[in-house]
Amino acid sequence: MRALTGRLNLRGSGAPDCRRVQCRRRAFHPVLGALLIAIAYANAGAAYGAEPDAPLGALAEAIEQVKSRYVGSIDDRKLVADAIRGMLQGLDPYSEYLDPEAYRELKQDNGGSFGGLGMEVGLESGAVRVVSTFEDSPAFNAGLRPGDLITRLDDISVEGLTLDQAIQRARGEPGTSIALTVLRNGDPKPRVLTMKRALIQSRSVKSVLLGSGYGYVRITHFSQRTADSMLEALAEMVRQSGSSLKGVLLDLRDNPGGLLKAAVAVSSVFLPEDTLVVYTQAAAAQSRMRLRTGEDQYLQVNRAEYLKQLPDLKNLPLVVLVNSGSASAAEIVAGALQDHGRATVAGTQTFGKGSVQVLVPLADGAALKLTTAYYFTPNGRRIQGKGLTPDKVIEQPAVEAAAGMKPVALETNAIKAGESAACATPDAPGAQDAALLLAIPGNSDDCQLRRAMELLRHLPVLARS
Repeated sequence: MRALTGRLNLRGSGAPDCRRVQCRRRAFHPVLGALLIAIAYANAGAAYGAEPDAPLGALAEAIEQVKSRYVGSIDDRKLVADAIRGMLQGLDPYSEYLDPEAYRELKQDNGGSFGGLGMEVGLESGAVRVVSTFEDSPAFNAGLRPGDLITRLDDISVEGLTLDQAIQRARGEPGTSIALTVLRNGDPKPRVLTMKRALIQSRSVKSVLLGSGYGYVRITHFSQRTADSMLEALAEMVRQSGSSLKGVLLDLRDNPGGLLKAAVAVSSVFLPEDTLVVYTQAAAAQSRMRLRTGEDQYLQVNRAEYLKQLPDLKNLPLVVLVNSGSASAAEIVAGALQDHGRATVAGTQTFGKGSVQVLVPLADGAALKLTTAYYFTPNGRRIQGKGLTPDKVIEQPAVEAAAGMKPVALETNAIKAGESAACATPDAPGAQDAALLLAIPGNSDDCQLRRAMELLRHLPVLARS
């Protein structure tokens, strides 16, 4: 999953740079070495009739046939690059080969001198699938929805492109236009949406104190300041309520993820000290980790007195609202709070993006982006490809069905299905509360929001040991 934004390092689920992932430099990479050995075997076999040794025999034979029979000229370096690219593409949608030019561009992305569209995307069936759009972004304002499939960028088909290649084509100078051909579930034919690229700058936390005394906090993505901004929002709501904040609705819908550290920091605000938030399983020891809560995750030195103004956040009634656009870091937070019985999770099945990619630079200036680990919730639930099942399933037919969203396929015995909560006749919030919620950009008078507020008012969940 990658972000079509003006800053690729804005989202942790996007392609990371060397400051945010494990970057390992080798004088000579074994994959590259194996391919070159295979080419050497093929050359030797062609010259002397020698039989290459297994297990490189099939690869060497294929290379020999290409070099001897292909109608055009063959460059060994390009042959190796294409072989590596095909090998990585066959692993999963997130692993890929970056040639030297693509790798240089990736490292320069942090300069922020280019524009984007403001959406989180992934590859699906030869098309670019929209996971979520960032509020007030070109994609959001043009009407793109989660579940939309982008098939063309201007006149270029995305079929056959890697995710990075599609993202590179979507980016450009701020103010320049691009036309996206979009397939939407239920539409009789594709639609073309034209939008102008822009520098994507979005606040990650939005909040409001409701007249009923409950707080509403929406996190749109997880960035470096998310936990700090959330604390500021909670402190302001406590001040407005006269220190009588009754509970919090944490809205993580259409949150594509972001920085892992920010997810741990947000979890630390609500969970006891030294509580497991997430862990990884991986083949390599250096990719295995167990991340736990701690005040050092979110509490700056000058915030010690500031935190004393807040109520006991570890026991404040909490409902977390998710949907099929909640991914990656959002799933880590929801999963940790759910597993530890700290919150009731409501909404629909989450996206299921829980894998770790690292950049492995190669000696020739290229790099591998390789999936090295999977994220697991504290109770051992794998996020990747499965997602999280809410405690209270609240469907949103008018929005999610139109967007073509379907819960990820679940293994029957992997995750216990949540308790369904019908949306036909919810208790509507008071007129004042409804108006306050609707005043937040991107919110609508939707069923999930109403039912989640009802759940918070009538079924508060206190922290359990």
